Amino acid sequence: MSNPDSMPVSSSTWRAMVAPYLKPDWRRALIQLSNTGVLFIGVMAAIMVGVGYGYWEALLLIPFAAFLLIRLFMFQHDCGHGSFFPARWANDLLGSVLGVFTLTPYKAWRGDHALHHAGTGNLDRRGIGDVTTLTLDEYTALPRRGRLAYRLYRHPLVLFGVGPAWQFLINQRIPRGHPIRSWQSWASVLGTNVALLGGLTILVLILGPLPLLLGWLPVMVLAATIGIWLFYIQHQFEDAYWELKPNWDFKASALQGSSFYDLPRPLHWLTGNIGFHHIHHLSSRIPNYRLRACHEENPALQEVPHLTLFGSLKCARLALWDAKQSKLIPFRNARKASGS
Repeated sequence: MSNPDSMPVSSSTWRAMVAPYLKPDWRRALIQLSNTGVLFIGVMAAIMVGVGYGYWEALLLIPFAAFLLIRLFMFQHDCGHGSFFPARWANDLLGSVLGVFTLTPYKAWRGDHALHHAGTGNLDRRGIGDVTTLTLDEYTALPRRGRLAYRLYRHPLVLFGVGPAWQFLINQRIPRGHPIRSWQSWASVLGTNVALLGGLTILVLILGPLPLLLGWLPVMVLAATIGIWLFYIQHQFEDAYWELKPNWDFKASALQGSSFYDLPRPLHWLTGNIGFHHIHHLSSRIPNYRLRACHEENPALQEVPHLTLFGSLKCARLALWDAKQSKLIPFRNARKASGS
């Protein structure tokens, strides 16, 4: 069992540590939005027009466009936390517009993501805004069909192959909840769908279907795959944090259950500094453009789970929470662990 009191940052001091980084900045936000937006639109135009005229070399720009879309998603993510711009109306406006580009209905996603922050690492609050994770005991208690279904769900080809395309292209097009009680979520999903359909229709009329199929669609799928991987690796690593509700602790879930993904600096830029995820979960009101400073200027906040780009790849096979060892384990270790 994790002991929050043994952590390097006490509950009485971490709020003071993050306080200087909480204030959004119009200038920095607008600079980020303008340089990334211009780059993304320019690269996407080069891809789609190039394909339309038979310049297939333009397809080499797809990975760059996908990463730029990830960066735009991180701006939308900040808007959802009210941390990108100082004004709520500006956050909501930009978040809704970006949601059309990222295929992510802003207000619907914002609600689910808030639940993710409220219950990360809480075994009693799984199932919304997270990667479904069973404990070893839950898995072994399942019938054979249930174990097979979970193994299929957790297979890397599903999680990072079929899953991202399904989530962003199809699942996020479907409104959830009661249409009256959840009207804002419904309006967000349906409004995003209408805007997306209108935009794609215009592009098809101007460029034809081929640039969308060979340019736009691969960018969306690759960005979705990268995004799901980033979301996965932020909380799915061997020494992660999971506790039942009576023992769950917010600070521990942030500093033990969220990783510092130590990427090369260009990748930190392209991913909107979300690799400093422990800082983000400690305070979601810190804008992406202040996360690095908060991490680097507070050595106590650096004593957290640390993953490198290549070292993180082994985490793809982790699938079960072993409460006895307080570790995520792969399926191949399940039989041995359940008998220990």
